[in-house]
Amino acid sequence: MTTLTPAAAADRTGVSIDTLRYYEREGLIDPIRRSTGGRREYTEDDVFWIGLVTCFREAGLGIADLRGFVAILRAEHRPQDRVAFLRERRAVLEQRVAALCRAMEILDEKIVYYS
Repeated sequence: MTTLTPAAAADRTGVSIDTLRYYEREGLIDPIRRSTGGRREYTEDDVFWIGLVTCFREAGLGIADLRGFVAILRAEHRPQDRVAFLRERRAVLEQRVAALCRAMEILDEKIVYYS
């Protein structure tokens, strides 16, 4: 099995080493395997989870939301529970996008007005 060093995992996922440790400490990713010397060794599965968590963070999900979703994924919840969680978060994200679009329209109007 191929593993990555913390630096390589950080480079591959686009987050800092501190963020990787934070995700692990908060339980957003599984505990990272350690080498016999105690160094973290990231697997492809770890990189996938980090990417998922990062995507959700960029979408505006808070740590509490992420903990909730990770708990749903790790437990034997029904697929409907996972879908319901994601739909709720998507609805909130749609509202944020609509608000941002309105703000951009106002900015565009002001740019035209002041040009």
